[in-house]
Amino acid sequence: MMRSFRLIRLAVLGLVLAWTAPSFAQSFEGLDLGGQTKKKRGAKKTSSKSSTKSATSKSSKKKKGKSTRGKAAPVEAEESPSETEVADPTPSAPVEAAPAAIAAPVEAAPVTPATPPPAPVPTPATPPASNGLGLDLTQETPKPAAPTMSFEAVDVSGKTADRQRLDVAISLFKNDEYEKAAMAAHELLADPKLAGLHTEARYVLAKSLYRMGMYHSSLGEFSKLLALGPSTKFFKTSLEWLFFISRKTKNETVILDEIARHANQEFPEKYRNEFRYLLARYHFVRGRALDQVGQPADADKSFSEVKRLTLLIPKEDPFYPRARYLDGLASFRNGSRQKDAASKRGNGEMLASVEAMKEVVRLTRAVPGKSAEQAKLDKSLRELAFMQLARTHYGMQQNRYALFYLGKVERGNTQWLESLFEASWANYRVGQYEQALGNLITLSSPFFREEYFPEALILKAVIYYENCRYRESNIILQDFERTYLPVHDQLEALVKKNMEASEYYSVLSDVQKKNKEGLEKNQTDFILERILRLALTDQDLRKTNDSILELEGEMDAFASRGDTFKYSELSKQLLEELKVQRVALISKAGIMAKGKLETELVALKQLLANGLRIKFETTTKEKEFLEEQLKAGGRTAIVKKYKYSVAVADDQLYWPYEGEYWRDELGTYQYTLTKGCIERDTANRSVQSAEAM
Repeated sequence: MMRSFRLIRLAVLGLVLAWTAPSFAQSFEGLDLGGQTKKKRGAKKTSSKSSTKSATSKSSKKKKGKSTRGKAAPVEAEESPSETEVADPTPSAPVEAAPAAIAAPVEAAPVTPATPPPAPVPTPATPPASNGLGLDLTQETPKPAAPTMSFEAVDVSGKTADRQRLDVAISLFKNDEYEKAAMAAHELLADPKLAGLHTEARYVLAKSLYRMGMYHSSLGEFSKLLALGPSTKFFKTSLEWLFFISRKTKNETVILDEIARHANQEFPEKYRNEFRYLLARYHFVRGRALDQVGQPADADKSFSEVKRLTLLIPKEDPFYPRARYLDGLASFRNGSRQKDAASKRGNGEMLASVEAMKEVVRLTRAVPGKSAEQAKLDKSLRELAFMQLARTHYGMQQNRYALFYLGKVERGNTQWLESLFEASWANYRVGQYEQALGNLITLSSPFFREEYFPEALILKAVIYYENCRYRESNIILQDFERTYLPVHDQLEALVKKNMEASEYYSVLSDVQKKNKEGLEKNQTDFILERILRLALTDQDLRKTNDSILELEGEMDAFASRGDTFKYSELSKQLLEELKVQRVALISKAGIMAKGKLETELVALKQLLANGLRIKFETTTKEKEFLEEQLKAGGRTAIVKKYKYSVAVADDQLYWPYEGEYWRDELGTYQYTLTKGCIERDTANRSVQSAEAM
């Protein structure tokens, strides 16, 4: 009995010793728990259960933030290209294996790493929970790390911190602190060790610059992203931002080259038709430039591409009217190569152009429900369609149709003066001299003294010549030579210099600066000012000039930024890149300016030559008139009095013109020819019969 009691005591003592001895089921040989603890010391957790709960809560919080980012990022409704992808990018490598790698079962066999353990990081101010033996044995879910993190003896602490820096930049962007977001993203781009984050950092930078109103700088950054190719993550969304930039800049053609560079890519469905329209615009501008340099075969290919792209845009799309307008212009270009009016009237391309413009007019009628911006665009396009219809009918010698469409252009609109001038020629063709001269009075008024219409004086001289008013005709021709011969000489001197393309634009730019700053100008400056207005009659050059002025305004705007941004390395870099863009635009504008000046020089030479011929004919006729008077003893009078009436419509008032100009009278003048040498009915019949030939 005593023996059995002793055996029981020994058994109990053995059990007690076994319970109090250290457990060897969990071995720490080969595991650097200190390094692991230092890596994961973000929050205090006391149990694996609380760790799991915290991780779940964190995950759901992140998911919630991701769903709301699409609402906070864009300021405007149209500017929301896949913001969920932007704000919370998906890691390139899966991280789901991380918890299993860290929270390993305690029963696992000890593993000795083949590589040295990672270097320890500084101890935080708040020590982690421990078991009293200096070891943190709590299991915890890891903090989100970089996409490429690995736990095979690689230090991931640096990558986690870098990702946090990028998250800070994204957070600043969401909080509308765009200057800080841009600088934070630029700091990441400046570190070559963070190449894996550069693409996303540049995307944040590009968006921040856009929100700051620095559209040309933003375009430069998006161009860099697109240059990385379609395999990169932000390629498609960067394409979308191009469209937003085109709507903010004065000239949408600044992005045409970038659009054309990626023409083979599949654009998002939302922007596909806008892309087709912009690409058609690119080919139209290119085709017209090829025509100007004498390469019609290549131009034909560009205009064919214009027609192909415009046909892909459905009728219900907002860009359809603009695409149809381009299609009509391409048809007009093809049909206008016919030599005579009769051939043009029977040409299918000319008829297609007329139908296209009529459709544009129908589609751009003012209807309720359109936004103010869309209504403004429609009104401008409608006006251009009326002008093109008039020019097409004028080219086919259907002058009364031309007058009908020119009369549709509203008084005071952009094309109004041009419509008055072109209506003067159409009125001259049908013998309505009073209306033609009345339009020319408006063009010569002090309100439009700066406008460039040299041909108006030639037309005026021709009308007086047709009515045997030889002395007045000669006086008008003298005015023409006195005004435009110096312009011709200065223009010829510029073209003969054969300067670099950018220098041609610099000449015009100097005139603009003198006008803007109100500096004193000499006689040469006044002539150059006329040349500037002449050059800017080219719409493509005018738009490119607007882009240059807009870009220069963006460069000047750096001075108004805060000191932190203004004196940062980012500002220096952006300014340098804007200078490069400016040089490229100036070179493009210079080529356009040179081509326009050369074209106008030829036209001015022709006008001067026509003036000389009219002067010669006028002098000859005046001589014949004087000789007939001498033979008849002074009793012959070729100039006769015309019958005229001052009757006007019921809603009008006849008011004699005595040299004064009133704004509300502009465009309503009718010059009354009181004397001349021809019968008006006979003249009208002869003009109409000449048109029918």
